[in-house]
Amino acid sequence: MSKKDLYEAPDYFVVDELLTDEHKLIRESARDWVKKEVSPIIEDYAQRAEFPKHLIKGLAEIGAFGPTIPVEYGGAGLDYIAYGILMQEIERGDSGIRSTASVQGSLVMYPIFTFGTEEQRKKFLPKLASGEMMGCFGLTEPDHGSNPSGMTANIKDAGSHYVLNGAKMWISNSPFADIAVVWAKDEEGKIRGLIVERGMEGFSTPETHNKWSLRASATGELVFDNVKIPKENIFPTIKGLKGPLSCLNQARYGIAWGALGAAMDCYDTALRYSKERVQFGKPIGGFQLQQKKLAEMITEITKGQLLVWRLGALKNENRATPEQISMAKRNSVETALNIAREARQMLGGMGITGEYPIMRHMMNLESVVTYEGTHDIHLLITGMDVTGLNAFS
Repeated sequence: MSKKDLYEAPDYFVVDELLTDEHKLIRESARDWVKKEVSPIIEDYAQRAEFPKHLIKGLAEIGAFGPTIPVEYGGAGLDYIAYGILMQEIERGDSGIRSTASVQGSLVMYPIFTFGTEEQRKKFLPKLASGEMMGCFGLTEPDHGSNPSGMTANIKDAGSHYVLNGAKMWISNSPFADIAVVWAKDEEGKIRGLIVERGMEGFSTPETHNKWSLRASATGELVFDNVKIPKENIFPTIKGLKGPLSCLNQARYGIAWGALGAAMDCYDTALRYSKERVQFGKPIGGFQLQQKKLAEMITEITKGQLLVWRLGALKNENRATPEQISMAKRNSVETALNIAREARQMLGGMGITGEYPIMRHMMNLESVVTYEGTHDIHLLITGMDVTGLNAFS
């Protein structure tokens, strides 16, 4: 029998007062859904390394797929703070489930809406928003991660269609995705975006097994062996790295909020445990070292909450820079990892069991700190922004 989800979100600086009634309503529906549908089953699915596909319908219903996409294309037409709140609540449940939503909204629906033709938008976006169709995003290759410009996946013009060859790896959702938004070089060496559909001959999606992290998320490869891509599946105007990097900005923004959700869950768990666990005749929360841990956790969470709220306000005004998003992603994930590790210690041996969510969050965050730009790469992005000097090459 699963334990009841008693989560209460910390809000030390009354950040709630910065939110609209609509934001709070969206948060409550997402939080209720996570407590009812995710928390009771997630430990079991993580232990079995299986993605709970039945959650797709619920994710669509709470607006997690493309929340900022206009209503006419099936999206919810929400602002970026609402999008962030959704990601925070979902990742509070599990990073892998949030990854599924992030990929669908930021890496599949966003490029189709932004770079696609009207025909592509009408064909794919409503089905993606409803969860009837699921997508994935192909950028990272076996030999090209932090340096995507070195990609070798390529398309060649064959007159009536293009022929796609290459492989992508570490692709969330790939094993069950109906479509893949893929980035490949054309014959001029320019990076182009295209939509690959399940069932196209030569297209396969082998699953990645033996993961210690994101175990409740489906990860795989994308393999293209002379896949014929109809010309209407190409994004017509976008060329170069600007396309995929703008998608990553969207996803990184969601992660900045999402990782804080994982941090808040770990803090809330440790705080409650510290009041219940008695050692040396009193609750461990009464000892100085435990209070130091909790005080530092809530301080870092509060700083993170204010950072992502301000970032959301800038994003709503179309003023958030990629560098600001980069800083927030790195900060939130580092904060969450540190809090998960401290919370794990506070729970002692119980911290490593599936009876509590902390170890699962900690393992998940080891992927989140790497994907959508590693911790170190984000540090260099900030470093280059403040100095004007490029340390990448």
